[in-house]
Amino acid sequence: MKPCFGYIRVSTVRQGEGVSLQEQKDAILACAAIRNLQIIEWFEELETAAKSGRPIFNKMISRLRKGHAQGFVVHKIDRSARNLKDWALVSELPDEGIDVHIATETLDFNTRGGRMTADFLAVIAADFIRNQREETKKGLNGRLKQGLYPFRAPLGYLDMGRGEPKAPCPVKAPLIKQTYQLYLTGQHSLRSLHAEMQRRGLSGHTGKPVSLHGIEKILSNTFYHGLITITRTGETYEGVHKALVTKAAFQQTQKIKSRRCGPKVTRHNHPFRGLFRCGFCNGPMVPERQKIVHVYYRCKTPSCCMKTIREDRLESAITVRLARVQLNKSAVAEQKRRWKSGRLQDDLTRKRRSLAARIEAEETKLARAADLLIEGALDRSTYSQKKRDAEFVLGRLREELDALPDPKAVRSARDAYIKKMSRLSALYAAGTVAERRQLIDNTFDGRLVTPDGVELRLREWTEHHAHVRQVTRKVAQS
Repeated sequence: MKPCFGYIRVSTVRQGEGVSLQEQKDAILACAAIRNLQIIEWFEELETAAKSGRPIFNKMISRLRKGHAQGFVVHKIDRSARNLKDWALVSELPDEGIDVHIATETLDFNTRGGRMTADFLAVIAADFIRNQREETKKGLNGRLKQGLYPFRAPLGYLDMGRGEPKAPCPVKAPLIKQTYQLYLTGQHSLRSLHAEMQRRGLSGHTGKPVSLHGIEKILSNTFYHGLITITRTGETYEGVHKALVTKAAFQQTQKIKSRRCGPKVTRHNHPFRGLFRCGFCNGPMVPERQKIVHVYYRCKTPSCCMKTIREDRLESAITVRLARVQLNKSAVAEQKRRWKSGRLQDDLTRKRRSLAARIEAEETKLARAADLLIEGALDRSTYSQKKRDAEFVLGRLREELDALPDPKAVRSARDAYIKKMSRLSALYAAGTVAERRQLIDNTFDGRLVTPDGVELRLREWTEHHAHVRQVTRKVAQS
């Protein structure tokens, strides 16, 4: 009896594909009994044969060439190879005096006709895989065009089955939202955010804490704002799943990441770290504790002539400026009068029409880019970039359109806004360090330290109310 190896395989891509391992083994043993062969060792592989490089298969071929057996038996040709590169290894074995036996076929590899038939069967097996791959691509593209993500759900979502959109995970989706919210405060670097989310219990698919790289991927994944991006091709699709963050929040996150300006975690947690810059060179004013009692902020540019400023002077300047900005009773009354005299409904209608026009313009640009691609005037890469940019803008505009409130909601928001603007000093005094930093950042756009003192330039949304105060004061004086 000739000693031979037995090779059996199923694909890990489709575990139930074809005949099971035990059925293959039974067929090989029956073939061996008929052909007077002895199976001295089994090689079992759970690997697709569509690609070359299977470790068990290569090991068996290597041992055959070293003379450890006179041949091998396989159930069918497609069990040994489904790509022509691996089949070339098998078809060369008879030239080296090594027997190849196919349990379901009576092929004689020592004859020209038998080898030609085997080659035909191998080509058919390889073509089957190519066709299957093409059909799979068609199916995936069809799902993507429907707005469905046909791969494993990203962290924070759950797989709901074929043909169904991913659903937010009740446990991890809120943590993903918190990841974005914390980063958007500007109070975290990626490392400090990673530590904070570990503390809050954000874990990956395996149950282990999310890595630093994982946090960065979360903040870069367009899936969370509703857009599916295929990294390999750069193609984008509008998803039908529920977004966890707005497109505006995602865009702001990318701006913060690109600046890499997240504050560093310090031992003393100084309240104004990263908020003020030098009026001479625009370099950061860095806090230093001296003589245990006082904290000084110093420009770190070696050649800069800017001197230090004590932390309590910064605190005093902020408090005074907030007191001047906040609305008094007269300014509140004036602002309410201005709002009341305005035509809120007309403003909302104009805003809605403006957004609709901009959406239509973006859709026209996208359609024109598709025409240019068809005409050959635009290459696929440029079109994909234009399509990705246009879909992002369209998403933002549609978000703004959907977010337009009704007049009643606007009036309620205005009342809450007036209440806050009339209590800025009190809000600052009662806030935590993080809340104070947020209030300073939201209120003042430019924050410079000069030899003459502290310059605090109001953001656009507060400048209007400062103007209201000035008008009210002039009216009162007259």
